[in-house]
Amino acid sequence: MQTNPDESDAPTVVSEEIGLLNMSEEAAVPKAPREKNPKAPKEKKEKPPQGEGKKKESKLGLSASKTEAFSDWYSEIVIASELLSYYDVSGCYILRPWAFAMWESVQTFIDVRIKAMGVQNAYFPLFITEDALNTEKDHVEGFAAEVAWVTKCGNSELEKPVMYPYYAQWIRSHRDLPMKLNQWTNVVRWEFKHPTPFIRSREFLWQEGHTAFATKEEAEKEVLEILDIYRGVYEDLLAVPVIPGKKSAKEQFAYIPETGKGIQGATSHCLGQNFSKMFGIEFETIEKTKAFVWQNSWGMTTRTIGVMIMTHADNKGLVLPPRVAPKQIVIIPIPKASTPEDVQKAMLDQTDEMKRSLEKIGVRVVTDYRDNYTPGWKYNHWELKGLPIRCELGPKDMENSCVVLVRRDTGVKEIVQWTDVCTRVPVLLEEIQADMLTSAKARLDAAKDTVTTWEQFMVSLDNKRCCLAPWCDEPEVEDDVKKRSATADAMGAKTLCIPFVQPDLPEGTLCFASGKPAKNWALWGRSY
Repeated sequence: MQTNPDESDAPTVVSEEIGLLNMSEEAAVPKAPREKNPKAPKEKKEKPPQGEGKKKESKLGLSASKTEAFSDWYSEIVIASELLSYYDVSGCYILRPWAFAMWESVQTFIDVRIKAMGVQNAYFPLFITEDALNTEKDHVEGFAAEVAWVTKCGNSELEKPVMYPYYAQWIRSHRDLPMKLNQWTNVVRWEFKHPTPFIRSREFLWQEGHTAFATKEEAEKEVLEILDIYRGVYEDLLAVPVIPGKKSAKEQFAYIPETGKGIQGATSHCLGQNFSKMFGIEFETIEKTKAFVWQNSWGMTTRTIGVMIMTHADNKGLVLPPRVAPKQIVIIPIPKASTPEDVQKAMLDQTDEMKRSLEKIGVRVVTDYRDNYTPGWKYNHWELKGLPIRCELGPKDMENSCVVLVRRDTGVKEIVQWTDVCTRVPVLLEEIQADMLTSAKARLDAAKDTVTTWEQFMVSLDNKRCCLAPWCDEPEVEDDVKKRSATADAMGAKTLCIPFVQPDLPEGTLCFASGKPAKNWALWGRSY
C-alpha cells in the first residue's frame, strides 16, 4: 500500500498533515453507526421511484438541513443524488456513474497537464513487503495501526514490492534523469476514524506522482507547478477556493464553512534526498561522481468530490459547477393533457433539435421525456442531481418560439428565443462557473479572522472560525496550542498552513501563543 499525503493524518519524513479552518464539532463528519451498518432497503428509499404513482413523488428530496444537521444532510445527499451506494464492507463505497464521471473530469484535467510536463503514467502493484514498509518506518509510524496486512493467499506467503527499490534499479546515470512517473490507482487504508463518503474511506481512488531529479532546484520547481495544477482542479474545475501554503512541505487546503473545518485537498511534497538515501537511488553525474537524486511525491484523491459537495450543495441537492457536471443542461418538454397531439410531436421534435445543436458545440445535454412524472417532480429530480441549467419547453413556449432557462445555483430564470439558445447556453454556463467560485470565496473570506492574542484566538475558535495569527514557527508551541485550545466539545487547533500570501509582519510583532518574536503569519483551525 502506498502512503497517501492527501488522506493521511500521519507525518511524512519531511512534512506533517495540516488541516484547514476551525469551527466546532457540532457539524462533524457522519457518525459511525450510520456508516457501519448501511441497509440496502433504506438506501433504495432515497432513489427516485420508477413508474410509481404521484403519491410517492413527495419522497423525492432531502429531509436533513445542511446548516442544522450537516452530518445527516451529507450522508443523505450522497445517496439521494445517486453518487454512491454503501457497500457491505464498512468504509467502502460503490461510486455510481454520476460520481465517477466527475472523477474522470478531474483525471482528464490533471492528466493532460502533467503529461505536458513530461510525466508518464505507469502502474505499481498494490502490495508492499513488510521489510520495504519498515524501511520507511519514520514515514509510516503515525498511521501504522491503519495498515491493512495481507500475509497469505491460499497456502502461499505473499511477497509485495514497493516503488523506490525499482527507481534504484532504473536510475544509474544523469542521462536517466529526470524520471517522472504517475499512477492512477486505488488505495486501501484501514481508516479507524469515522469513515465519511469521499472524505475518509478505507478504499479510495487517487493519482500519485513520484519524480526524481538531479538537482534540488528542479525538484522545487516541479513542486510548485504541481501545486498550481491542484489549485486549478479546485478553483478552475470545481469552483472551490483553496488556501495554498507551506509548512515543512507544500500543502493545499479547502474550507467548509458549514462545519467550521478545513480539509486537506492535495499535497505536493519535496522529499529531498531522504528516500533516495534509504533506498540507494544514486546516479553518476556529468563529472563522473556519485550523487543521490532529489525526489518529489504528489497526490490528489476522490476526496475532491466530497469537498465540492460540501462547498456548493444545498438543501435541494447537489449544485454542480458546469465544468465538472456530467450533464450541463436538462431539456424538459412539458406538454399538458389538453395539448394537441401535433403540438406535442412538434415539442418533442424541437427538444431533439436543441439537443443536437447544443451537443454539436460541446454542451453536455440530457432530455427528460418521461411521461409518468409531473413536471414538478422532474424539476426536483434534476435539482437533486445538481445540473447547472434546466431548460423548460411548454405549450406557450412553442407559441412564442422560446424556452425558459433556470439556473440551479441561484434559481434565476430567463426567457431565450430558440435561435439564441446555442449562443446563450455556453455563456450562461461560464457565468455560473465564475459566480459559484466568487460566492464560495466570499464565504471563505467571511470565515477568517486575523488575531494577535490568545484571547482573540479562542473567541474566534469558539465562533467556528479560522485564525490568521503571528507565530514563532516552533513545533513545541504548536503542540502547546493544540493542547490548550482543546475543549470538552472540540478538538484542539493546529496550524493549517503558512499561506504563501503573507500580510506585513511589523518588526517586534509577538507570537500570539508564546509571546516570542513572530516569524510569520500562520493559519490555524480545526480540520477533518
